[in-house]
Amino acid sequence: MTHRIFLLRAMKIIPVPVRQDNYAYLLIDETSKKAAAVDPFDVDKVVAAAENLALGVELVAGITTHHHFDHSGGNKVSRFPGVPIYGGSDKIPALTNLVKDQDEFTLGDIHVNFLQRNEPNSRCLATPCHTQDSICYHVTHAVNKGHPGGVFTGDTLFIAGCGRFFEGVGAEMDAALSYLGTLPSSTIVYNGHEYTDGNVAFAKTIEPENKALAKLDELVKNNESTAGLTTIGEEKEWNVFMRLSNATVRRSVEVSADASASVVMDALRERKNSFRG
Repeated sequence: MTHRIFLLRAMKIIPVPVRQDNYAYLLIDETSKKAAAVDPFDVDKVVAAAENLALGVELVAGITTHHHFDHSGGNKVSRFPGVPIYGGSDKIPALTNLVKDQDEFTLGDIHVNFLQRNEPNSRCLATPCHTQDSICYHVTHAVNKGHPGGVFTGDTLFIAGCGRFFEGVGAEMDAALSYLGTLPSSTIVYNGHEYTDGNVAFAKTIEPENKALAKLDELVKNNESTAGLTTIGEEKEWNVFMRLSNATVRRSVEVSADASASVVMDALRERKNSFRG
């Protein structure tokens, strides 16, 4: 799936903690004051975040990464009747606009355009595994070329981790994370849950000598919320689920040197599922 969300003017992305550890996001065109809510489980909290920051934005769309209730549960809120809801399947509550691979759509002043896969600056990606309707939305600024861009990853990619394989298998998660790995290294990660502390602890059991983990460890210690503080390039350095060819990772999960990436992925996920560190 390849989409691109363009903001014709300045872009702002604001993480909004909801539930126990979920993140919703406000995606804002600062000049027009048009905004999209990403995975707005608790719409009141999302709106309050905008009001507390005196942003004066108008919510013109909802963007949903997958159908699980803790991400899509705010879609039916009648506070914004007529607002389009975008997502990857009809399992998503109140869906009005089904998006599939290589679609394009517009959200007021926010434009979502299809570009070919050989143009890695400009993508929104279908990443089935956690759910089969998982969509990761890559956002960039059409005018401000200095903005690094961001990607809303839902429950596919977490900081130093990945989602459970509820509707897929290891080969699909490998494909999904590899696909995300083709985004520019500077792309900022906006993930669906605050799981970073536990993910770092698990990664240390798999790659204890990985020096990149020390940087992430400090990030966790100094920030209650880590959403929007890391990049795709950094994930390639410390996320064991994106490092399946690494010899240390393979030894740690006790697979052969010539085992397929999907075998390594399955072994890692099984260990993470039972990890209590």
